[in-house]
Amino acid sequence: MRTRLKGHLVNRFTDRVVLITGGGSGLGRAAAVRLAEEGAKLALVDVSEQGLATSVDAVTAIAPDTEIITVVADVSNEADVDRYVAQTLAKFGRIDGFFNNAGIEGKQNLTEAFTSAEFDRVVAINLRGVFLGLEKVLKVMHEQGAGRVVNTASVGGIRGIGNQSGYAAAKHGVVGLTRNSAIEYGQFGITINAIAPGAIWTPMVENSMKQLDPENPRGAAEQFIQGNPTKRYGEAPEIAAVVAFLLSDDASYINAAVVPIDGGQSYKY
Repeated sequence: MRTRLKGHLVNRFTDRVVLITGGGSGLGRAAAVRLAEEGAKLALVDVSEQGLATSVDAVTAIAPDTEIITVVADVSNEADVDRYVAQTLAKFGRIDGFFNNAGIEGKQNLTEAFTSAEFDRVVAINLRGVFLGLEKVLKVMHEQGAGRVVNTASVGGIRGIGNQSGYAAAKHGVVGLTRNSAIEYGQFGITINAIAPGAIWTPMVENSMKQLDPENPRGAAEQFIQGNPTKRYGEAPEIAAVVAFLLSDDASYINAAVVPIDGGQSYKY
């Protein structure tokens, strides 16, 4: 649900370059649209070429003059991370904002049955990928003397959720990386924060419901959301609005924060 009016948008990102991983779907796509509406130049990264093409269509439908590049890359591969940073700099010359967002849920299972292979796969993308992005982009921002970073954690990074050992471990790690790096880089004009989305209706959450009940995923979804104080799922544009705020100068004194966006569910006894 979006309550704001397009005519009320402020162009907080005019002439600013924002790099988004996981930009081919879900929260990354929603953030790209929101930031483009506010004047940003965009570099979108994803493993899916088709997903990136769809995101470009979504962006240009709303903000047709947006300067935008796409890079197909695996965020867990260091050479790919070097490449997406290099291509962003080659096109735009700087990186003002970084939405370090790419991630997967992985298979759901008890810890004893989760398997080390699945654990390694989920941690490689959700934690190693976030670290590599920070390592490469923070060097650029340090040299610039300014920058804003938003990492995507999860409510699974601030509490236990069950049946997701790899996801929970990785997202808790993202919280730790966020706080540690924020303490390091605040002195250099760089802020680093994280969002902790809860039940946001994205393809990843839809897939999660299919794992819970392959025969009736919509029923599983409706049952799951009854535990939320709002009795509804969040929507990707609601997350994008918070990301845009944290990447903007409006959030200039917010650093090392982890912001739950979950309708209050993580605070419910």
